[in-house]
Amino acid sequence: MIYKYKGIDEFGSKVKDKVEASSLAEAKSKLKAKKVIYQSLSEDSPAFYENINFSTKYKISVKELSSLSRELSMYIRSGVSIVSALKIVKTHYENNKKMKLFLTTVSTHLDEGKNFFTALDIQTVVILPEFFLQSIKVSENGGILDEVLLELSRFLKEQERINKEIKGAFAYPAFMIIVSLLMISFMLAFVVPQITGIFESMDQELPGPTKVVIALGDFFSNNFTSILAIIFAFVTTFVIMMNKSKTFAYFIHKMILKLPLFGSIALKSELARFSYIASLLVRSGLSFVETINLSSNILNNLVLKELFKEAAKEVVEGKLLSNALNSSKIKIDHAFIQSIALGEETSQVENVLSNISELYFEENRDKISLLLTLLEPALMLFVGGSIGFIVAAMLLPIFSMSVS
Repeated sequence: MIYKYKGIDEFGSKVKDKVEASSLAEAKSKLKAKKVIYQSLSEDSPAFYENINFSTKYKISVKELSSLSRELSMYIRSGVSIVSALKIVKTHYENNKKMKLFLTTVSTHLDEGKNFFTALDIQTVVILPEFFLQSIKVSENGGILDEVLLELSRFLKEQERINKEIKGAFAYPAFMIIVSLLMISFMLAFVVPQITGIFESMDQELPGPTKVVIALGDFFSNNFTSILAIIFAFVTTFVIMMNKSKTFAYFIHKMILKLPLFGSIALKSELARFSYIASLLVRSGLSFVETINLSSNILNNLVLKELFKEAAKEVVEGKLLSNALNSSKIKIDHAFIQSIALGEETSQVENVLSNISELYFEENRDKISLLLTLLEPALMLFVGGSIGFIVAAMLLPIFSMSVS
């Protein structure tokens, strides 16, 4: 639970902050340890908008976690203790109440004698990725905390960069698709019905394209609200099913992997992320089975996540990862399996995984670039062709009258 308090610190300054504790007595004890004389202390009631969320924990962003990891690594390398480093970093988040509370809570646990991993694990302010926690645990025990924090920072920064690239790359095509659909729908629902009355007064047979456009115009004009309602209901149902039904989400993820081009991009993107974090965890000193399990947790695709989870079980039984993946019913890129086999044979799994991630990230970047190069003119042709067809269909009867 989170408790808010007002009081005076050891320097005689007024303070107003929050503290995490399992009970009121523990909160008082923590304030006493911090040499704070509190004037008021009560459980913090979340704001209305916070109650809307299903989880009371703050989901730390990739950018924030990357920045935090880099700063802590820098201070630790400079000879600053983790406790002092956290106190310094906390001053950088004065305007972010959740992050400040998170760092304060972790600092309090460290002051109580707990190690860094335990402090991160037992805090209830933010949600941290499991692979991040396990990396901290192993590196802290091995005395390489600064190195692993820096590697985690690089990995998270790379993930953020890739996500930004993909979103930025598809922003223009998505905008074009939405605008074109809105334009075509507007013309069919509002413009075409206005012209239809002219043709009705003409005592002649209308051309086929004109009949098609008029029929579409009547349909959109009479059912425009219903169409919007159906689209909204479909999108809402789809999102709910993806979040609530694992079977439905598994089916959709399986279909995504089978899509031409897009399936290959999705597969290699997931394998690249798996390889990068797996190489980091192996370097941290984690066992190979734990590495596979934790690395699979970062995968978004449920099909691939299940594949690696099952493979990890077979590795426990003494089977090689490459053999487990090769014998699975779920087929993935054969080059990936061969690379893993080579790494297992030469005991260079860490280097092989690192090289795979770089290779797949580069391949995907080139594929997405090519896709967008082809997609932009195709969208322009679609928009121009659709609007041109509607305009031509409306002009055909007029041309017919002129000829006759």
